[in-house]
Amino acid sequence: MVEEGSGPAGLTVLGACPLDCPDGCSWAVTVRDGKAVRLRGNPDHPYTRGALCTKVNRWLERAEQPDRILYPMRRAGAKGEGRFERITWDEALDEIAGRLRGVIAEHGGEAVWPYWGTGTLGYLQGCEGFGGRRFFNALGASAHAVDICSAAGAAGMEAAIDSAGGMDPQDLAHARLILLWGTNPLTSGHHVWKFVQDARRAGARLVAIDPVRTRTAQQADEHLAPLPGTDAALALGLLNVIVGLGAQDEEFLRDHTQGWEEFRERIAEFPPERAAEITGVPAADLAALGERIARTRPTAIRATQGLQRHSGGGAALRVLAGIPAVTGDWRLHGGGLAFSTSGHVKLNKAALYRDDLRPGPVRTLSMSRLGEGLLDVQDPPVKALFVIAANPAGSTPHQDRVRRGLGREDLFTVVLEQFPTDTVDYADIVLPATAQHEHADLHEGYGHLYLTWNEPAVAPPGECLPTSETFRRLARRMGVEEPAVYDSDERLAEQLLASDHPWMAGITLDRLREEGFVRMAVPDPFVPYADGFPTPSGRLEFRSARAAAAGADPLAGYVPPVEVADPERARRYPFALVSAASHEFLNTQFANNPELRRRAGGPAVRVHPDDAAARGLADGQRVRVGNDRGSFEAVLRVTDQIRPGVAATSKGHWPKFAGGSNANAVVDERATDLGGGPVFHDTRVEITAAG
Repeated sequence: MVEEGSGPAGLTVLGACPLDCPDGCSWAVTVRDGKAVRLRGNPDHPYTRGALCTKVNRWLERAEQPDRILYPMRRAGAKGEGRFERITWDEALDEIAGRLRGVIAEHGGEAVWPYWGTGTLGYLQGCEGFGGRRFFNALGASAHAVDICSAAGAAGMEAAIDSAGGMDPQDLAHARLILLWGTNPLTSGHHVWKFVQDARRAGARLVAIDPVRTRTAQQADEHLAPLPGTDAALALGLLNVIVGLGAQDEEFLRDHTQGWEEFRERIAEFPPERAAEITGVPAADLAALGERIARTRPTAIRATQGLQRHSGGGAALRVLAGIPAVTGDWRLHGGGLAFSTSGHVKLNKAALYRDDLRPGPVRTLSMSRLGEGLLDVQDPPVKALFVIAANPAGSTPHQDRVRRGLGREDLFTVVLEQFPTDTVDYADIVLPATAQHEHADLHEGYGHLYLTWNEPAVAPPGECLPTSETFRRLARRMGVEEPAVYDSDERLAEQLLASDHPWMAGITLDRLREEGFVRMAVPDPFVPYADGFPTPSGRLEFRSARAAAAGADPLAGYVPPVEVADPERARRYPFALVSAASHEFLNTQFANNPELRRRAGGPAVRVHPDDAAARGLADGQRVRVGNDRGSFEAVLRVTDQIRPGVAATSKGHWPKFAGGSNANAVVDERATDLGGGPVFHDTRVEITAAG
């Protein structure tokens, strides 16, 4: 905390944006007379550079909205109705403790499911550290897989290089060719754009690869629009051109890869003509880009979450990780693949989680398949659900099944929240949670190499509590005797930072609180795989025993999208639907802010003019987007920004504000090939005039 002056100048309190975005911004809150009056990006942070996004700029306004949940509440109506009565914290804790004791006595600890979401990525309050995990471990509760965001891509990267960590996105500034693959940073994660601009000013060429001509693609030098889920086939086609030109780096392949000769045979199966047939990208455009990659060093690929939300998402990242191995870009500053930096963060997570507190092994339940977990899982069935920083009724696949699961009368549901989301409407008990500027937390950014401390700037409103404190109080009410469950936030942070990895050298809680953020002690320049990889073989593994053990093809390749590539499904539902990030919302966060809702408008779906004409549909018409799982209504937007056969909408609308459903009504609960992630972009729909 740094005092800017006395009197009206107030105090500046440094903190961190908690949202599910790679940028992990450092921010500064101005506090005057105990009230937060201004929020801005920290100008001293090399990645934030003083700027926040259009969403977070309204953070303080949102925190004071009249619909903020300020007190504990008990359900007073039917599940899903959203009627509650105010109760005291003592009443809430007594009821929760009593219900939990009953569930555990009858069904065991695994009947309790702590469902952490990505509403905050903090290590103390959010999903990175599973706020309250020690409490649930002591109960023997089921483990929770946070697999809704980047699980498939991370698993694909790990199969190739044993880490989700790639190049530092800041080093895009040093690239001569940049491929933004399945990512739209001008809407989601815009801070990387500054480094892209630095590279372009130095002469770099920018290529966007996306089924939609997004804000970012419109600014690129070139745009390729593959069918959703066919990215690995496109990558193999590009590699076919590169190898055909003899442009592979034989020395790097010999010294630092495993399975190259087999992978080379697979590449030979994807000449541009075949890759074009699969992806819908013209063969000439594919060949031209392959030639450009072959002759341009360094080439950098930026691929984020949109790319891997389909049935072959893990395979796609495996192949993409292989491109800089074939070209030798992994050895170059400014070359390689930037998917996430999380693999480079060497915190002592085991000391924070304390999974050793569990009385024995426990099962793991999937965040992405909540409907399955609540309706199908037995032995034991889930009888108590804690929803923490999540809104699965609005953000999770197969909305109908999720609602039916949440609507079970025999399910005791506790929701920790700030606002009355669609999920809150199904709660038995609602507990008021603090916002980021009201509690302490420690953050990484999965798009940079800095750790950031979030100092609480103001006192919480009403009776809101940090998640960590909520579970300390509940543990006391239940008589949990394990001392570690009661560690303070500061003690938790110190244990997390107590890592002996050299990249964590010199990073202490005192230093973070003093400076606000610290770059990890990685080498400078940071070229992590110039001399090898952290795999068992020490090489990038085109052939992976890890992938084989997960039931995938040992050799990297193309795994077709289940629905998009199914001709019978395509006959019934001719549009491949992409439900990408909104410019105004972050997942379902901010979707209750009046100004951002006004800017976003209601749900819309974009289609190509030829597709609209074939159905007699007109721009601005209200339509139904649906399949055999469900439907949602939207306004039709006719535009050539979408390739024929693809429909594009944005995620994040609260169903209660959008006619009762959103795009997740049509998405299946199927898992990806690796990692168990969701398949949001492997979905087929039909579009008809609304009745």
